Amino acid sequence: MSEEIILTTGLYDLIKDHVRRRKVTPAEEELLTNELRRAKQVLRRDLPEDVVTVHSCVTVKDLETNQESVHKFVPPGKAKQKHKTESIMTPMGLALVGRGAGARVEWPMNDGQKSFEILKVERLN
Repeated sequence: MSEEIILTTGLYDLIKDHVRRRKVTPAEEELLTNELRRAKQVLRRDLPEDVVTVHSCVTVKDLETNQESVHKFVPPGKAKQKHKTESIMTPMGLALVGRGAGARVEWPMNDGQKSFEILKVERLN
C-alpha cells in the first residue's frame, strides 16, 4: 500500500487520535501511522467524490472469495444497525478510508489478513 491516501483534516485528526489512544491492533497501528505520514489533507469541498470518507457508501470485493459487500460509513457514535451503517473507525473503515474506486487494499482483519478491491464509492446524503 504505497499509494497516498486523501483525508479531510478532521478525519486525519480523528484517525491520529484513535491510534494514539491505542484503539487499534499493533498491526493496524503500524499501517495507519505510515499512511498518515504520507496522507494528503484537503478541505471537504476538495475531496474527490470517489474517495472513501465519512458518509460514504462503498462497494468492495473480497479478492480471496470474490464476495461483494456494501458498507455505509458514518462518524463514530452515529452507526446504527437498523440503518445498516458502521463507524468509519471499524477495521473495514480504516482499511478503506482515503482510497478511491479501483484501489486494492491488504489489511489485518479480525479473521486474518484480507485483500479487497474498492468497486464503487458514493456519497450518502
